[in-house]
Amino acid sequence: MRVTFVIDTCDRETIAWGATTVGFDGETVRDLMLLCVERRFGAHRAPHAVEWLTDNGSCYTARETVAFGQSLGLVPCFTPVRSPESNGMAESFVKTFKRDYVYVHDRPDAATVLAQLDRWFDEYNESHPHKGLKMKSPR
Repeated sequence: MRVTFVIDTCDRETIAWGATTVGFDGETVRDLMLLCVERRFGAHRAPHAVEWLTDNGSCYTARETVAFGQSLGLVPCFTPVRSPESNGMAESFVKTFKRDYVYVHDRPDAATVLAQLDRWFDEYNESHPHKGLKMKSPR
């Protein structure tokens, strides 16, 4: 199972996520981009330039995805190749999410995990304390 997510680096909220049992494509990423802009700004375009940091996967760096992001007011930025520390907040989120949600719940198959993801992300946003937020949750 693969999960991709968008996390706001200011308040640590996971704004949107997508999950699949196969790989992601640019369409999935573009859908998440639009969903995030709509959820954060209530419009189809950000009111000001917003950096959009991703790794270098082809679904994120595709010309069509970059152009779509720019049309939404996003400024595509990419982490250096083989440099996970440059995307530390995302790496930290993955570690926390696995430790506090994935590994402590039953996950016999992909369908079971998919059925639980919404609740896990909501719980993370609503009640998971963050040191960087003075032990408050993202929301």
